[in-house]
Amino acid sequence: MQNIKQIAALDTFIVRHPVLRSEKPIESCHFEGDTLETTVHFGLFEAKNLLGVISLFEAKNDLFTSKKQFQIRGMAVLKQHQKKGFGEKLIMNSEKYCRDQNANLIWFNAREAAIGFYQKMGYQVKGLPFEIKNVGKHIVMFKEISNE
Repeated sequence: MQNIKQIAALDTFIVRHPVLRSEKPIESCHFEGDTLETTVHFGLFEAKNLLGVISLFEAKNDLFTSKKQFQIRGMAVLKQHQKKGFGEKLIMNSEKYCRDQNANLIWFNAREAAIGFYQKMGYQVKGLPFEIKNVGKHIVMFKEISNE
């Protein structure tokens, strides 16, 4: 049985590092804005083991006109626990959180390999792929959310 709860930015590193930044020092797992009051981090636990993380930054992307936007960053599930629905649970939890905050839109820079995963959850591509230095090709994806 899994549960999702809010965690500290530092707690995300034990999942962010092996999944997203394994070739880099652990310090590379710190993202600008991680400790802002408007940023929230969630962890998916099974028993007391942290298996997945997601971070939500209140951040406006000028590609969109929506008033209140959140950016997903650092979405990661440990490799041995991928393809078990944990990523979907983290996304659904994040969408609920954003609705509760009266946000209108969620956006993020998706790695190319993850585009299909997000499209299955109703996210759309915006624009053309671009390179994030030392990380790889990404593309902006988004989903409008309603507060109904």
